[in-house]
Amino acid sequence: MTRDDAKNEARHRVWDLLAERGAAPPDVHGTIPNFAGAEHAAARLAELAVWQEARVVKAVPDKPQAPVRVLALEQGKLLYVAVPKIAAEKPFYELDPSTLAVAPAEAAVPKLAAAFARTVDTDDMPHVDLVVCGSVAVNRHGARLGKGAGYSDIEVALLQEAGLISQTTTIVTTVHDLQIVEGDLPETDHDFSVDSIVTPTQVIECGPPRRPAGIVWSKLDPAKIAAIPALATRAGRRHFER
Repeated sequence: MTRDDAKNEARHRVWDLLAERGAAPPDVHGTIPNFAGAEHAAARLAELAVWQEARVVKAVPDKPQAPVRVLALEQGKLLYVAVPKIAAEKPFYELDPSTLAVAPAEAAVPKLAAAFARTVDTDDMPHVDLVVCGSVAVNRHGARLGKGAGYSDIEVALLQEAGLISQTTTIVTTVHDLQIVEGDLPETDHDFSVDSIVTPTQVIECGPPRRPAGIVWSKLDPAKIAAIPALATRAGRRHFER
């Protein structure tokens, strides 16, 4: 079995379990699970010192992290959310609660934010205090699997390469308890680990951080680069600099 096959097998085990237990919608397969209790996980995250001390938060645009995004805006944090599928030249929405003309619950929906939010690239962003990602599966050592598209890995790599996060920046994932798997999960050199796992019922602190220094170009095929404008631009610069 290849590493990719092993990742897919682990994803499907979790998707099947969530659907069977009614902890996520029946059509959960192929998604970052919109798990039952996402609001409770967000509330538990908001109790942590790392959240309370954060002034700048970067979060994924997935549905289960919507309560996290709402809380960030309600609590006055400057929020950056990746454009879905990173499908813009400037790949992040900037949501500043001090200037929002809509309610946080509306601003936290990427499709709605697209109508008013400023899009920025990493050169227009401040240092990020906390990164919140979604996961399909995660283990107690911080290894995680997304849905297989690699968007979260690229988002973190863009921040890391720009010097906006470091090895000491906390990365947290909010998930259902059923998404925590025992044993190892397959990892590659472009995968990052999470420092904390927050569920509706518990907080798990993980092992030492593991994340790439930046974009691992050797793991990106030309089609993926072409589909993500921020990568295509950076690839062009690399070619020119050579």
